[in-house]
Amino acid sequence: MMFLDRKDAGEKLTYSLEKFKDEDAIVLAVPRGGLEIAYDTIKRFGLKWDLIIPRKIGAPHNKEFAIGAVSADGSYFINDDYVEKLGISREYIENEVSEQINEIKRRMKEYRGKDTFPEVKDKAVIIIDDGIATGFTILAVIKAVKKQGAKKIILAIPVGPRETIEEFKELVDEVICLYIPDVFYAVGSYYVNFKQVTDEEVFTIINELRG
Repeated sequence: MMFLDRKDAGEKLTYSLEKFKDEDAIVLAVPRGGLEIAYDTIKRFGLKWDLIIPRKIGAPHNKEFAIGAVSADGSYFINDDYVEKLGISREYIENEVSEQINEIKRRMKEYRGKDTFPEVKDKAVIIIDDGIATGFTILAVIKAVKKQGAKKIILAIPVGPRETIEEFKELVDEVICLYIPDVFYAVGSYYVNFKQVTDEEVFTIINELRG
């Protein structure tokens, strides 16, 4: 399955999320791409929504290589195998977590006007992103949402690798994934157009949803 773009993937995902329209649910979109995916579901069903901004924790000599991820409330996930193989110190991890939390708070203020954690207590929380690969950032989100007292957690994505999807099924109440390829490449390889979503586009979507 190929999606034309995030708008197309979001519209397709909406059909699978209709069953939550009458629940006390909140959509948590992971910007930037996840917000574009979530737009149609939020608009069509009038669901409450907010943004959740995780950040990956990069390896010491290659920041692009994720060894874990952190969420807005300080909840973080670290891959112990990577830490052991690369000999990464506890001090490095703590410094990275602190640095990324500051960046999360900056972005939350920029996008939302405040850096408080979304109100999820006793709600059905639908986490939406444009796809997952390692799933590290989503793991940090799930950890945080559980800690904040969500009643139920649903992960909704257009595409992801089978192994990762199976792992997430053990962690949340439901995983909705439209396409699980037998051999997984990068998330963007399942979209015809996967251009980066700009900050301007994020603000446009936010204004439309608030309007």
